[in-house]
Amino acid sequence: MNEHSASGKAGRRKIPSVWIVRSCVSAAMLALIFHFVPFETVWAAARQFSPGLWLAALGLFVAGHAAAAFKWRMLIGSGISYRSAFRAHLAGLAANLALPGVAGGDVVRAGLVFGQANDKGKLAMGSIADRLLDTLGLALIALVGATYAWGPRLYEATQLRWALVALALVVATGFAAAPFLDRSMARRAASGKVARILGSMIHAAAELSRSPGRLLACLAISMAVQCLFVGINIAFAQAAHVEAPVSAWFFAWTTAKIIAIAPISLGGLGVREASMAGLLKPFGADPGQVIAVGLIWQSVLYASGAIGFLVQVRRPEREKVAMELN
Repeated sequence: MNEHSASGKAGRRKIPSVWIVRSCVSAAMLALIFHFVPFETVWAAARQFSPGLWLAALGLFVAGHAAAAFKWRMLIGSGISYRSAFRAHLAGLAANLALPGVAGGDVVRAGLVFGQANDKGKLAMGSIADRLLDTLGLALIALVGATYAWGPRLYEATQLRWALVALALVVATGFAAAPFLDRSMARRAASGKVARILGSMIHAAAELSRSPGRLLACLAISMAVQCLFVGINIAFAQAAHVEAPVSAWFFAWTTAKIIAIAPISLGGLGVREASMAGLLKPFGADPGQVIAVGLIWQSVLYASGAIGFLVQVRRPEREKVAMELN
């Protein structure tokens, strides 16, 4: 009895409360969405999508993340092959969608290549820089989209403008200050594991700041990939006959993605769709059709996550076969 009780408790501990909370938030957001928007409206819009369009979207999505993996590899240093980086990146996609814990896909993909990295600090700092550049790229696209979509009315949205400016300043200031912090810490003997890791990360940030061309190239790749994803959603919107300007989609989709970054739901499920419907409503878009587009896009995300999971599952089998052949 005691053994069964202990094993039962251990089984229950396998599902962290954070995962349960995220699941509840996504479920609550979906329930709220379908309370205000009839499910029949969403379903009628979803039936407009052809299987060919969905498969093309999945292929373009994976291709976009192949470019994103290349960008990440540019930032994390030597010792890691592109194949390993891409495979880890795909695993990170799966983890981002439904990882039962507080660690995100960035931690998972870095962990998978940790043993290959020549500079662990550069791997950590490069992964952080990758996330910051992605967020900055989204903010810049949102700002450009808002400029064309809202026109003169954008000047009334002072909070949005200042938030985007503040984000850009934080990222720029961080990289500008890294060399000074690096020199300051080099004059002091680091004591303790945490201090050494922090010093290594600051040194990696300082090295990145000395290569502005690389940072700009990575930012350009990030923005190109995000624009590709917006383009896929615009194709979905056209299939569903959503009435909204193209510029509004660039503004709404990227802004909704920034909102969905908050770790309160399962891969942004429910939060992204509700945000995008609300942001596009002033432009004449039907909320039900927008939610249908968002859910079809979500299915592409989960399919890519499944691909990432299968790649990781098959990896040990291939390595075992290779060892037996040798």
